[in-house]
Amino acid sequence: MSTSAKHRGTPPGNRRGSPGPAVRRARGGSRRLRTVAIVVSATLAAVLVAVAGYVVVMRVATASSPSKPPAAGKAPAAGSAGGGAVKAHPPPGSPAGLPKLSAAQLAGQRVIYSYPGLTPPASLLRWIKEGEVGGVIFFSQNISSEAQIASVIAELNHANASPRNPLRKDPLLLMTDQEGGEVRRLPGEPVLSEKQIGESARPAAVARAAGTGAAKNLAGVGMNVNLAPVLDVYRSPGDFDDQFQRSYSTNPHVVSRLGANFVKAQQAAGVAATVKHFPGLGAAIPAQNTDERPVTLNVPLNQLRTVDEYPYRAAIAARAKLVMVSWAIYPALDPKLPAGLSTAIVGGELRQRLGFTGVTITDALEAGALRSFGTTRNRARMAARAGMDLILCSGQNPSQGAQARSELEKVYNAEGATAQASFQAAVQRILALKTSLGR
Repeated sequence: MSTSAKHRGTPPGNRRGSPGPAVRRARGGSRRLRTVAIVVSATLAAVLVAVAGYVVVMRVATASSPSKPPAAGKAPAAGSAGGGAVKAHPPPGSPAGLPKLSAAQLAGQRVIYSYPGLTPPASLLRWIKEGEVGGVIFFSQNISSEAQIASVIAELNHANASPRNPLRKDPLLLMTDQEGGEVRRLPGEPVLSEKQIGESARPAAVARAAGTGAAKNLAGVGMNVNLAPVLDVYRSPGDFDDQFQRSYSTNPHVVSRLGANFVKAQQAAGVAATVKHFPGLGAAIPAQNTDERPVTLNVPLNQLRTVDEYPYRAAIAARAKLVMVSWAIYPALDPKLPAGLSTAIVGGELRQRLGFTGVTITDALEAGALRSFGTTRNRARMAARAGMDLILCSGQNPSQGAQARSELEKVYNAEGATAQASFQAAVQRILALKTSLGR
């Protein structure tokens, strides 16, 4: 999230198959027909087995392994409600590898829900049982003790195992902001803030220890995704990031190295890392809080790419599984739209230029930065069409997530085959992430 005060495929295998030699003559009769039938049946069976194996392999292989970043190119055109895929560099995985899902289930897998208080509401449990929930985010208000939140997570997992859920073998994405320092939802590791890590005597080792500690802390209660680390490169003492000690350094090389160490250690311990806030909030001053108001960062393009985006290259190489995209506007990349609503930034900068193939996630959908972009429904639709895979509904009201899901379902049903395939590819990336966490 953007402040510490709140919350925070390639196409399927070609099913080429010869129809078998035509039987043109009646003579030769039943014996020849039986022979042909046997050959054809065996051939088709072999093809079907091969295709099934290919699909399974592709499903597993779609865990977010980054490819070599392609050269800079023109951003893809807007308009798809799917994954922000770039034609020259399609996302991994095949929509054909998806289990049979309804439009509501496809849409629900793209939504992260939240709720108030210590007890998940019956409505959220019901939607989980129906396979209409991608995951849940937890805040301090949801946690009274480690035992309490572990019990809640067990209840959510039990709902997810419902026979009515076609995705019951895939875990929910259960996440929180456990950055370290002031931004922690659970007591314990990582205790040090990112700034303290950057200023320590052995920062690389301390960053690794922080990543391991965060993962063990979250995994200990059943969570599997951490919305950390922050990769912002702050500019001056006391600015937006520095006031909460959420940046490792003013040096992009230091941020790059320490962020990658945190990512590697955390994921080695079994919890997915979410690097944030792409392309960077390091130039923001204290008043520029996207949770509260619209923010425009007039950073020159060269500086954005050599300073703010720089740490993401190392994080992608370290196989960070998720990238959270900022709600600030960056005129050098898109003069009108916040980054998370911009195809030029999500599809162009992040997917095409940097080669990220993992899961994209929005910042809080209820953020003040989006006040001029309408309702939850409109924001969810715009974010999905910009290429955001997961829509983060963190207003601590499950109806917010339900509205986002309903709108995405409506969008999916109204789309043509090409856009539906792109939507399915976004779900495929999410399910690949879940598969990687369920091992």
